[in-house]
Amino acid sequence: MAPLTDRFDRALLYASAHHRDDVRKGTGIPYLSHLLAVAGLVMEMEAGEDEAIAALLHDVVEDGGGLQALEEIRETWGDDVARIVLANSDSTVKDAPKAPWRERKVAYLDAIAHKAPDELRVSLADKLHNARSIARDHAVLGDALWSRFTTGSADDQRWYYGALLTAFRARADELGAGAAPVLDALERTIAEFGA
Repeated sequence: MAPLTDRFDRALLYASAHHRDDVRKGTGIPYLSHLLAVAGLVMEMEAGEDEAIAALLHDVVEDGGGLQALEEIRETWGDDVARIVLANSDSTVKDAPKAPWRERKVAYLDAIAHKAPDELRVSLADKLHNARSIARDHAVLGDALWSRFTTGSADDQRWYYGALLTAFRARADELGAGAAPVLDALERTIAEFGA
């Protein structure tokens, strides 16, 4: 990976401003910690700067920015960053009702087979960091943790993370050698909460 430029710095400031008041679900942890962790994992996979920027911005569109934010991302960081962000967004329309949880997750899993490798690396990093947060909180809270989630079901979360691992493993060769340790970490981490 080439050195980061001021494009990354601007993306960090943009993400920080957008998520300034956000915290991780059920905690007081600033949401920016998640974005930094995802960007760090992407960089550890030896991805390019566009992927690292997309990792910082991957939740901007679905977390309130909508299509206006997507266009700002495209204009500021280019088509590739916007494409990666969009591929990692559940929704692009602010305040639009979301499909039911399981329907959204099945669609996300189905899409993994068709995503470009750069889109997948950001997704993999995102899911690993989320899984690590779940495993950490599960170790402290036990099964009370599951009430934080839309489904409220441990079985649903375990199903989803197991299915994610299977879908990512099916694309492992396309993700590049740098992704192998991240895939292994995802497998170990989800085993901690029984997926």
